[in-house]
Amino acid sequence: MRTIIEIPDFQLEQLARFAAESNISRAELIRRAVADYLQRYTTPKEDNAAFGLWASKAEDGLAYQERLRGEWD
Repeated sequence: MRTIIEIPDFQLEQLARFAAESNISRAELIRRAVADYLQRYTTPKEDNAAFGLWASKAEDGLAYQERLRGEWD
C-alpha cells in the first residue's frame, strides 16, 4: 500500500545516505524502520512472562509470603 508522508529535508538526506550505504532503496529502509518500531513498541495482548516462575521453587508461594511477613512482627 502506498502512503504519503512529510519528512524534513535533513532526515531525507540521512535516509538517502544510510540507504546507499546499506545498498537498499529508501522505501525499503523506511519499511524496515516501521517494522522495527512496531516490533519494539507493540505490546502483546497477554503478558505471560511471569507465568510458571515459581514452579521450580521448593516452598509454596503462600508459605513464602507468610514467612517473610512474619519477619515484620
